[in-house]
This record gives sequence, structure tokens and C-alpha cells, in this order.
Amino acid sequence: MKIWRKIKLKDKNEEVNTISKSLTNYLYGYGPIRDICRKYKINNKDRKVLDQYTSNRIAGLLLLYLSKDTKRINDIVNKYNIPDSNIEEIIPELEGYINK
Repeated sequence: MKIWRKIKLKDKNEEVNTISKSLTNYLYGYGPIRDICRKYKINNKDRKVLDQYTSNRIAGLLLLYLSKDTKRINDIVNKYNIPDSNIEEIIPELEGYINK
């Protein structure tokens, strides 16, 4: 019988670490999360916990992607594809340098 559980990987990949940190800052560095932290007086220690959790999850997904482990990625998608989640319409959004 298989059980769902969280594991921590000991393998380190500096590129994955850099990308994970950068994506966490990209997602949470500005915008609503900063306003929410100010509004609800979320301190830097708690914000650090949120950022670390996010970076760890991104790193795990990147490692699965790099190892082409689509079965585990699909397992995660199936478990967390919650029909009544707070997420409504997905509108892809990017920012970056644009050649004019």
C-alpha cells in the first residue's frame, strides 16, 4: 500500500537552488503578498517561513521536472487539483526584458 508523505531530498543542485529562490522572489517579492504582510502585520520571521516553504516546494518540482519524473508530477497535480479552491480563471502572466 502506498502512502502520501513529505520527504526532504539531500541532493543539492545549485542551479535549482538559485532558480527556486529567484522564482520565490518573483512570486512574492512584490504585489499582494507585500500588502498582506503590512495589513496583517506579518513579521519578517513568519514571512521567511513562507518564502522558505515556497522555495523548497519549487525546488522539489524542478528536480522532478529535470529527472523527467512525470508520474510524481502527475500525482501532485491530481492530489492538489481541488475543484473548490480559491483560484478562479488562470491568466498566464510574465515579466521580463522585451526588445523594442
